[in-house]
Amino acid sequence: MTARQARAEHARLGEEIAEHDRRYYQEDAPVVSDADYDALRQRYEALEKAFPELVSAESLTKKVGAKPSEKFAKVKHAAPMLSLGNVFSDEEVEDFVARVRRFLGLPQSAPLACTGEPKIDGLSCSLRYENGRLVQAATRGDGYEGEDVTANIRTLKEAPERLHDGAPRILEVRGEVYMTHADFAALNERQKAAGKQIFANPRNAAAGSLRQLDARITAERPLHFFAYGWGEVSALPATTQWGVLEAFKAFGLKVNPRTRLCRSVDEMLAQYHAIEADRARLGYDIDGVVYKVDDIALQARLGFVSRAPRWAVAHKFPAERATTILRDIEIQVGRTGALTPVARLEPVTVGGVVVQNATLHNEDEIARKDIRIGDTVVVQRAGDVIPQIVEVVTERRPPQAKPYEFPHVCPRCGSAALREIDEKTGEADVVRRCTGSLVCPAQAVERLKHFASRNAFDIEGLGDKQIEYFYHEGLIHTPSDIFTLEERDRKSLTRIKNREGFGETSVKNLFAAIEARRRIPVNRFIYALGVRHIGETNARRLARHFGDFESLRETAREAAPGSEARARIDCIDGIGPAVAEALHDFFAEPHNEKELDALLAQVRLEPMPEIASSSPVAGKTVVFTGSLERLTRDEAKAQAERFGAKVAASVSKKTDLVVAGPGAGSKLAKAEELGIEVISEDEWFRRTGQG
Repeated sequence: MTARQARAEHARLGEEIAEHDRRYYQEDAPVVSDADYDALRQRYEALEKAFPELVSAESLTKKVGAKPSEKFAKVKHAAPMLSLGNVFSDEEVEDFVARVRRFLGLPQSAPLACTGEPKIDGLSCSLRYENGRLVQAATRGDGYEGEDVTANIRTLKEAPERLHDGAPRILEVRGEVYMTHADFAALNERQKAAGKQIFANPRNAAAGSLRQLDARITAERPLHFFAYGWGEVSALPATTQWGVLEAFKAFGLKVNPRTRLCRSVDEMLAQYHAIEADRARLGYDIDGVVYKVDDIALQARLGFVSRAPRWAVAHKFPAERATTILRDIEIQVGRTGALTPVARLEPVTVGGVVVQNATLHNEDEIARKDIRIGDTVVVQRAGDVIPQIVEVVTERRPPQAKPYEFPHVCPRCGSAALREIDEKTGEADVVRRCTGSLVCPAQAVERLKHFASRNAFDIEGLGDKQIEYFYHEGLIHTPSDIFTLEERDRKSLTRIKNREGFGETSVKNLFAAIEARRRIPVNRFIYALGVRHIGETNARRLARHFGDFESLRETAREAAPGSEARARIDCIDGIGPAVAEALHDFFAEPHNEKELDALLAQVRLEPMPEIASSSPVAGKTVVFTGSLERLTRDEAKAQAERFGAKVAASVSKKTDLVVAGPGAGSKLAKAEELGIEVISEDEWFRRTGQG
């Protein structure tokens, strides 16, 4: 695979997984199985390993969950509720332990214990206790902000209103809300008898039950809670993970009884295989085993990557499989013009869930597996709705089945659909894209949907259906059209309020919602533009680095390869070549410039809030150079980010501080030339209050 092909597939996978995250975390309505989702992540991470230049702040390993629902009040987590990295084999568990030892500099002879606990397939939740009393409960949300479900949590017997004596003054208990198999079956029987929604699986049932606006409905649902960790705490009751779990039990919280303390890799794997063997008899859904470094001091040293702790990992179970028939292949067109094939299957029950769709990724995947309409296929899932096609049962192929011919024209607009050719290698891109970007309704509509979506401009009342209607009626074609809609409507002979499906009140509310979004933080504005490779994380990073939109716009417009402007973008930590190229392509395009001018005439951009931190290095751009003696380079970077600093890979005029160890060379010379403050590693520890 060429670098260009890798970039294209990397971008497509990122878009696909972001949509799956939204459906899973925000809507409790996933459309892919765990197995399919894990396969997408594995492919994505394999691309980043093979092409390190693809790694950026927007990588999947730096994203958690999805934005909390607007139905509930929001709760900002005092400590982030992060996700976990996954492994799928015994060898990967050995690699995890080896990485931990390398990071900490621990020899093989040094003890390293880990806890091993069942990974519950439920809804993550945080319970905040103050002076022993439950005062607040929140879902994980996007990891930083969740939904306030306090009233609903109070209905759970396993979420005590008051803890037993000895609990810390402040204790945020992290755990999982779940539903047992028996309770799930009984609930669906009641739902069916009442003519109400039937849940697909216990996880969806638990999530839907906890996120009820009426707590009385939650009280009628049989939900349970296992505690497994903590967030903010005034004083930990123990120095180990195991000790804290024991304390939780003493406080009156329920901890999974299958959790074990493992003192070697062999014991960790034995715990995994024992739980796997008993999986069907547990009475509730699990999808693996979670290992956590037991020593809390070592956890602190290991720290976090953006999405997950370095000191913990989930060892996932193999997927369940079944056989069915592929009835059709449909082509969907995304907002970037990418043509994505979707398999329509003869409905089949896999692990108790009926599945009938699968994503086929791209035409090369179809050709590689020689997947044909009418084929009998083996599908697999690991807990949700849609499977992945593992293989074709060729001996059962019908005689009339023909090799699938991927369309060379867009099914939405009829424009040519092409695979770009790398001029250097002559190889085709893995993704086929519609060339009718200005005329294709799929792209135009999807870009508008993205612009108005919750994580972008978040315009209430301007949902997918409304955008499609306004687009096809010729009322909105570009983002700036949204903000001139009311003025144009007043001058129109066919007012929106008089059209079918609209009323005076709904239109008034829509115009008010649009008006309320004329002021927006610059990071959300950047994300809303839909630039390739610029998701929420990269948008925040760019907004913090440049401070204002015009500085970003001017720099990106001039950032041709080899230019000084490109060098300024390249030095931003986490922003790789693909992002820099996408920024330049977007801002250097005259059509985009014209639309930006029209849009900026309608909206006012506000700065991002400063990082809430009293650290003397908060908000500063720091460069580490030379040989550090008290920290590994990974520890140094993680520590700086924990104190609110931005870590850059190279020294520039924007650098505030350089931490130099023995052997510092060109970066130190550059810092001295620019008059940037240079300090030692010991001074770094004193300045950040670590002695």
